[in-house]
Amino acid sequence: MKNKLLFSVFVYFIILILLSLGFWQIYRLNWKLELIEQIENSLKNDPVELSNVEKKNYLRIKTSGDIDFDKQIYLYNLNDAGIPGFEVVNPIKIGDVNYLMNRGWIPFEKKDLPEINLVDQNKIVGTLMLQTKPSTFKPENDIEKNYWFTLNREDISKFTGRNFSEYVIYLNGDYKIPKPRVITAKISNNHKKYAITWFSMAISILLIYLYFRKKNY
Repeated sequence: MKNKLLFSVFVYFIILILLSLGFWQIYRLNWKLELIEQIENSLKNDPVELSNVEKKNYLRIKTSGDIDFDKQIYLYNLNDAGIPGFEVVNPIKIGDVNYLMNRGWIPFEKKDLPEINLVDQNKIVGTLMLQTKPSTFKPENDIEKNYWFTLNREDISKFTGRNFSEYVIYLNGDYKIPKPRVITAKISNNHKKYAITWFSMAISILLIYLYFRKKNY
């Protein structure tokens, strides 16, 4: 009888954990939906002057500054069609603040060509995005060859001799080369699926337990 009681307690404990995980995913789902709505609303707004506004993620801005083409960074990435190439990232000084500006994607063969540096520094329109932590699974940057896999802040500081804002400016506009990245509110949102999985597991275990109990108690 004691073993049956302990088994029942164990089963209900597992079910409670699974239900807790399911409700946590529901909470995350609602949070993610609110975040997506905020991003969509922000991207619909007209760009605001960077120097006159509080900085926040996905804020559309307009500004002017001094782009450093000598310390131009070539960041390995795929374009929307899955073709490998580089994203061109430049230091830019706006007022007293240093930013990184991602100007868009180029094919490998366009690296270091003058034609990729035709940009109006006095009319910059872009989207602010918080710089994310680099993945530990990507290769190390080859600073000497200017071949980058992540925007590692320590590597960038060594390469440029400067420190930068935590926000990266993603250039907007009709530039053909580099081709600016299209910023959208498409964020991974699988929390509903995860919640269904946890709840399903909880219900399945409960049904199996009740069947077992009916047969053996």
